[in-house]
Formats: sequence, C-alpha cells, structure tokens
Amino acid sequence: MKRRTFDTLASAGGAVLAVVLLVAGALLMWGYTFANSTVHDQLAQQQVYFPTTAAIQSAPASSTEIPPSIKQYLLPYAGQQVLTGPQAETYANHFIAVHLYAMPYHGVYANVSAASMSAPKGSVQATTLANEANTVFKGTTLRSMLLEAYGFWTFGQIAMWAGIASFCLAFVMVVLVGLGIWHERRTPAEVELLNPKAAHLAA
Repeated sequence: MKRRTFDTLASAGGAVLAVVLLVAGALLMWGYTFANSTVHDQLAQQQVYFPTTAAIQSAPASSTEIPPSIKQYLLPYAGQQVLTGPQAETYANHFIAVHLYAMPYHGVYANVSAASMSAPKGSVQATTLANEANTVFKGTTLRSMLLEAYGFWTFGQIAMWAGIASFCLAFVMVVLVGLGIWHERRTPAEVELLNPKAAHLAA
C-alpha cells in the first residue's frame, strides 16, 4: 500500500471519529443542561428552605430542631432555597434524616406503621402512632424526592465532564487529522508504507 493512501485513509477515519466525538460531546452537554434545569425547576416548586444563619447559630446544644451535630452541614446553605443537587443531598441526609432518626423506631416507616396498626384501636397509643406514621411518611417521601433529585443532578455532572472530555478528544483528533494531511502532501506518491526505501532503490 502506498504511504499516501494510508495517510488518506487514516485522516478520513480520524475525521469521522472527530465528528462522532463532537456529536457525543454536544449530546452529553445537552444532557447536563437538561438534568440541571429539571432538578432546579422541580426543587423550586417544593419551596424548601434551609434554616437561617441566626436560627442555626442561636440553637442551643440541647436543641432537637437544630442539634449541634448538623450545624456544620447547614451553615454553608443557611437561609438558601434548596435548588441544586448538593443542597438537596445536604437537606435530605443532614436535616430530614436526623429528625427522622430521632423519632420512634428511628423514623422507619414500615416499623412505625406496623406498630400503629397493632395498637389497640381507639387508644391514645394508636392515635399517637398514627400521627407519627403520617409524619414519618411525609418526611421519608420528601427525603426520597430530594435524594432522587441529587442522583439526577449527579448524572448531569457526569455528563458534563464526559462532554468536556469528548470535546477535548475531538480537538486532539482534528489536530492529528491536520498532521496526517500535512504528512500526506509531503510524502512522494511512489513511497510504499512497509518499504519506504523501495522507490529510492528502484530509481
């Protein structure tokens, strides 16, 4: 095979790969934008806010609403509305989860619900547990929604970095294609790929 033929084929293959990488990068960036905007819009509708800085800092050590163990996680987002993946994850795991754990049966809905159904009907215990089960259900549901938003946001971030990598690889391929074309034009037409000296010896 002539060396120029090989260069032409390699350059054409590189050009095709560069186009594929560019398309993949564009799709990945679209996925990132879609994930981010969807998470933002869905969270905005819930209108969930972190406690204010004053509320966090003034909470006593004995507070069950804002115990000292979660202050470090809440302060960076104090007073903010939950609109991003990291905010949703923090609110779910370092605020809701802490309050659920402090409830009867550590806020496990299946256990609270079972206890509520097994309590004597009409008793104070049954009413109390029914209220607890209702609260745990709402808290668990909100926490699940927030963590789902966080997971979706995380996929968006992965898509963003994959898109950037795809664009970088496409740029590298464009450079290599350019070098391949340059090399093809500098190579004599009679030069063989596996025996570049053959044409010179024949002459």
